[in-house]
Amino acid sequence: MSTVKVENVTKVYRKGSAEIRPLDGIDLVVEPGEFVCLMGPSGSGKTTLLNLVAGIDRPTTGRVFVGDDEVSAMSESALAPWRTRSIGYIFQLHNLIPVLTAWENVELPLLLLPLSKKKRRDHVSTALEAVGLLDRKDHYPRQLSGGQEQRVAIARAVVVDPKILVADEPTGDLDARSGQEVLDLLAALRRDFGKTLLMVTHDPGAASFASRIVHLEKGVLVEAERAVIREEERS
Repeated sequence: MSTVKVENVTKVYRKGSAEIRPLDGIDLVVEPGEFVCLMGPSGSGKTTLLNLVAGIDRPTTGRVFVGDDEVSAMSESALAPWRTRSIGYIFQLHNLIPVLTAWENVELPLLLLPLSKKKRRDHVSTALEAVGLLDRKDHYPRQLSGGQEQRVAIARAVVVDPKILVADEPTGDLDARSGQEVLDLLAALRRDFGKTLLMVTHDPGAASFASRIVHLEKGVLVEAERAVIREEERS
C-alpha cells in the first residue's frame, strides 16, 4: 500500500500570451486505503491533479510521490511501465475496445507485463469475478449495459493489482441505478481489498461514498472534510 503525496505543486499552461494556472501551490496527502474525492467547479484543477498523480502529466513546480516513487521526476521511458504496474485509471467513458470481449478488454494491460498465459488467465478471472461479471466474459461491449461496461473498465483498471485507483467522473455517463452499482463496487474495492482511491466528481451523492472530500477552487485547495455518510452505515 502506498501513500500519495503532492508537495507544493503548481501547474502552468501558456496559451499565446496568457498564462493558465489550473493548480497553484497544492499540498495533499492521501493515506493508504483512503477513498478521497476531489470536488470543485469546472476548471478548478481536479482532473489536472488526478493526471499528475497518475503520471499522465507533470507539474511545472513541486513534487508528486506515490509510495517511494517520485512520479514527477521520472523519465518518459520510466513512466509508461510505472503507470502500467502502479495506476488503475477509470474514465467517465469506459474506453472499451468494441471488437474485443469483456475478457479480452480486461486482459489488455497484462499483455504489457512478463506474465505467463496461465497467470494472465488467473488475473483476468479474479478481476471479472470481483466486479461480478465473470459470467459476461465472452460478451462484447455492445452486448453490455452502460453500468456493465463501466464495471468491465474497473476490472481492467484493477487487473494488475495497482497501488492506486484514480477515477475521473466514473458515474458521469451512467443512470442513477448503474451509478450506484459502480460506487458500491468502488467502496467494496477499498473495504475488501484495501485499495486507495482518488476520484473526481461533481455529484455530492457520489462524493458521499468517499472517506474524505477535498474541495478545489481556481487551483487552490480551499477545504477538506469528512464524507457525510459514514462507511459503516453502508455495510
